[in-house]
Amino acid sequence: GPGLNYTHIENPFKLSKQRALLICSSASCFTEDMAELKYLSGFGNEFATEDPRCPGALPDAQNNPQVCPYGLYAEQLSGSAFTCPRPTNKRSWLYRILPSVRHKPFAPLEQGHLTQNWDEVDPDPNQLRWLPFTVPKVSEKKMDFVTGLHTVCGAGDTRTRNGIAVHIYTCNISMLDRCFNNSDGDFLIVPQQGKLLITTEFGKMMVEPNEICVIQQGMRFSVDVFGEARGYILEVYGSHFELPDLGPIGANGLANPRDFLVPVAWYEDRKVPSGYSVINKYQGRLFAAEQDFSPFNVVAWHGNYVPYKYNLEKFMVINCVAFDHADPSIFTVLTAKSTRPGVAIADFVIFPPRWGVADHTFRPPYYHRNCMSEFMGLIKGYYEAKEEGFQPGGASLHSIMTPHGPDSECFEKASGADLKPERVAEGTMAFMFESSFSMAVTKWGLDTCNRLDKNYYKCWEPLKSHFNPNWKPSSK
Repeated sequence: GPGLNYTHIENPFKLSKQRALLICSSASCFTEDMAELKYLSGFGNEFATEDPRCPGALPDAQNNPQVCPYGLYAEQLSGSAFTCPRPTNKRSWLYRILPSVRHKPFAPLEQGHLTQNWDEVDPDPNQLRWLPFTVPKVSEKKMDFVTGLHTVCGAGDTRTRNGIAVHIYTCNISMLDRCFNNSDGDFLIVPQQGKLLITTEFGKMMVEPNEICVIQQGMRFSVDVFGEARGYILEVYGSHFELPDLGPIGANGLANPRDFLVPVAWYEDRKVPSGYSVINKYQGRLFAAEQDFSPFNVVAWHGNYVPYKYNLEKFMVINCVAFDHADPSIFTVLTAKSTRPGVAIADFVIFPPRWGVADHTFRPPYYHRNCMSEFMGLIKGYYEAKEEGFQPGGASLHSIMTPHGPDSECFEKASGADLKPERVAEGTMAFMFESSFSMAVTKWGLDTCNRLDKNYYKCWEPLKSHFNPNWKPSSK
């Protein structure tokens, strides 16, 4: 068709590696060595792809023909209102063996420590830090991705479609004949330990530590693990993640669109007589419906409402090359905008390896009180402002207007450091979920998890006054 690029790739899901045609719109095809999964590249593109076992599965020149190729059902998944302006209008058409409407009624499901009850405990404005969250041994307690979801903090309301939640996942087994979809919002998943093989209605993605993925509202997915796994999840209600505006930076930089990867179509025509559970997060609660077939039966799809992944090593870092410490907004990977210009429901920010070259400058992060909430996690390495105590798999929360900044050891060391060019955060990847919401911490986060570091405040106690009333500026 006009405007489409045709690229031949090999089918990664059959040992015969049969050749087939993949239709890519404004995209390139990438191969990942791990499991030879194939991807399309681009952020916000119009994609089109079909499983190579069924060439021609995409209808020609229309979305909803009277009879679809191969006897498939046409189903639209809308991620925005029909009347949204084109730049924000999100939808995809899925061509599937059976439509998703064929299931038994939903029934309430035990949801463990997943919650949106922000009034479980009294507010706590203190600086909070968690030791690495515990991943149970499979011999002690079997937990898959869904049963291993734990809500740490959040704010807002799923019913009014305005809010945020931060979850930790800890799991040790794969999801078996179970899938999950979030009717409340989008999941931005940050693996910290263990890779995830995520099967979606759109295809498969392998997501490893130092990568992220986004599963948008309503998309069904299942997670396979290869041992103990742990990570962080940023959930937003009522908005989708997008690339931040670059302004004076120009046309290129930060997270470049071409580095975002989208799975190619893959399907299984699998009957499950014993029952397949579709788990639905709806208004903060979990429900399950049974059906007798796999939901991953989408033979072809096209559209711009898709799951995607991104490797954080591909982030093009912007940093100060003269003096002063730039604001961390220069490290924004993705943002979920609010209705107020320049104010985010949530930003996903990283602190990657980079050069520090600022002259006559205190180079670590400055002391700060913020009108935003800052939840931080550590994927690997150490964080420059607190080399001790803040560990991979742990977290911290500095709530709105709660003071925070470098610990005393960092301050003394940086105040007298030789300001030569140096690599910062080498071998490290810290990140921040920053939100305009004043987030409440759950009972699990403050108490049940038993990982709260109650001595966190002590890292600032050794800070001493250096005030000298007799100080005079040096003569030049």
